[in-house]
Amino acid sequence: MVERHDIEFPGEGDVTLHGWLFQPAGPGPHPGITMAHGFAGVKEHGLDRFARFFAGAGFVVLVHDHRGFGASGGSPRYDVDPWAQIADWRRAISFLESRPDVDAERIGLWGTSYAGGHAIVLGATDRRLRAVVAQVPTISGFQQSLRRVPPDQVANLQAQFISDDRAQFGGEPPAVQAVVSSDPAVPAAYRAPDAIAFYTQPTPENVWHNSMTVRSSRAARMYEPGIWIDRVSPTPLLMIVALHDTITVTDLALAAYERALEPKKLVTISGGHFDPYVKQFDVAGGAARDWFTHHLTRSAS
Repeated sequence: MVERHDIEFPGEGDVTLHGWLFQPAGPGPHPGITMAHGFAGVKEHGLDRFARFFAGAGFVVLVHDHRGFGASGGSPRYDVDPWAQIADWRRAISFLESRPDVDAERIGLWGTSYAGGHAIVLGATDRRLRAVVAQVPTISGFQQSLRRVPPDQVANLQAQFISDDRAQFGGEPPAVQAVVSSDPAVPAAYRAPDAIAFYTQPTPENVWHNSMTVRSSRAARMYEPGIWIDRVSPTPLLMIVALHDTITVTDLALAAYERALEPKKLVTISGGHFDPYVKQFDVAGGAARDWFTHHLTRSAS
């Protein structure tokens, strides 16, 4: 029987982060896994299923909302700052290793999409981690933007960034826009039908809002987690890559995997960026569970 509890812990600065803690049956201490969602997502966007699956395999699992999203505190709301999220995630690792039911020497990290990029950075820079899983990870924000933003829209996007900078200098809060929209007249980060379906899936009332700061897109275009990938070693790295990913882009992930050093493993799945959560859950979830089981058990070398 897996139990889920609401928890909170201090993030970087004066922000309180909120999340879920999943506890497996049986006496501890157990190995632990810390998880978080991708760009402008919340834990209710399919992470409960992964966390319960991992907890059922004997892990204590911590899932937290990034600052400014979901149940977590932080201002401005809906602001995606990758380096603030990474700093907060180090606090999540500290929270998990401080618990008496967790073996601090057996902690792994799972990140998906934008947070898959964070998984690479944290795997390279935090040696408390004994295993890392990066699912459909962001590798290069700049290269992704070249594929996803039509060339005739780049100047307009840059103009939005400049206008927002000037308004903030004048005392205005950061400008916001939609995360997803099928209406070309509505500024949005994603327009693909699968992205719209994923983000707008049913969630409890007021848990997720279709809103993000405009400056989040600039931060994403500047974010290059792939440069850290050869520094993850000697921490074991599993990459799960969708073969038809147009969001974080398949070929960028495959090329990054080639630059990673051992120990590493690549698992590919059919479908697009959002298929690991539903259609390919058994493959993606099973591969991650097996990776953590192999590297976080006491018998692992």
